[in-house]
Amino acid sequence: MRALAAPLAGAGALCVGIGLARFAYVPLFPAMVAAGWVDGAGAGLLGACNFTGYLLGALGGRGLGRRLGVPRALDAGMALAALSFLACALHLPGLGGLLWLALWRALAGLSGGVLMALAGPAVQAVVPPERRAAAGGMVIAGVGAGVVLGALAVPALRPAGVEAIWLGLMALTLGIWLPLRRLWPAPPAAETMRLPEGQALPRAGALLLAYGLSAAGMAAPMVYLADLGARGRGLGAVALAALWVLFGLGAVAGTLLGGRLAGRLGGRRGLLIWLGAQVAALGAALLPGQGIVLVAALLSGFSGVGVSAVALGAAREVAGMAAGLLWVRATALYALAQAGTGFALAALFKVSGESHAAVFGVGLGLSVAALLVSTKVMKKTGAPPP
Repeated sequence: MRALAAPLAGAGALCVGIGLARFAYVPLFPAMVAAGWVDGAGAGLLGACNFTGYLLGALGGRGLGRRLGVPRALDAGMALAALSFLACALHLPGLGGLLWLALWRALAGLSGGVLMALAGPAVQAVVPPERRAAAGGMVIAGVGAGVVLGALAVPALRPAGVEAIWLGLMALTLGIWLPLRRLWPAPPAAETMRLPEGQALPRAGALLLAYGLSAAGMAAPMVYLADLGARGRGLGAVALAALWVLFGLGAVAGTLLGGRLAGRLGGRRGLLIWLGAQVAALGAALLPGQGIVLVAALLSGFSGVGVSAVALGAAREVAGMAAGLLWVRATALYALAQAGTGFALAALFKVSGESHAAVFGVGLGLSVAALLVSTKVMKKTGAPPP
């Protein structure tokens, strides 16, 4: 059990910071529109604000970890996530309505960025080298677990109102954070916050570009997938809940399998496979029919969340002990790509008359570009032996 403590704690951090603070909003999107809190364009804007906060958290996570130490920085990220849920439940019209929600959705993203930037590298630094690939997959699998948890909680709480959903998410956050905080990994600062002495950070432009394009391509399903199912394909409440559960189960499978594959076949090979699945996911979302959108959800979770596990493995292959710093840069680029794409898609969604085909078509194009760049990663760096 002691060997699993750090990966389990890291998984809990991402379960809250990404699985709940980011992805639980996706099934909330149609609920908030139906309740009159926001319109479709406003809900898309809130998703983009979350991406922006995630960018700031990813950029600031390294400095926060250096100043406070990793355990305290992780505590700060979890506390901010809980506070953001409480604030969104208030939805104070006197404080701006949409602006109030935008502020707190951005701060929820900030917490997720800090937790993503620190949890994975910190766990990698405290587990034995032979366990790092599996531990990385376990940590990122926390995202999928949070998605499933949110997919079950949101429809269960929906009859009580949108306020009850936000408060329920806060309660889940506290229930995960408080028992796990004593297990936070506490690596030496040099292991995750700076380059080892005498080592230069290897060039990884193609890897970073492929990961950034993957992030941009996934912005559409990460904001609009549940709305596509509800308003675009006419799914009922049960099918809509199943859609997001499938996304979460796909995310768990994608991350656990991605971590193992990165250890056996190499993260760079895995990147090529996972980006191929992402292209298939975005393509399926553009096809008509109710059943195919469920397939798109499963593939989106598998590829869009699981790609982080294989990218973390690829970063370890390229940068060795400097993988923590490279991962911080990759996380920041991922966040920047999603923030920029999120605002662009929100504007496109509005001017296109809330066309799902428009936003998912852009996502497909970006995903194809990511897949093409990933072939360059293989050619430039060479694949590791099986």
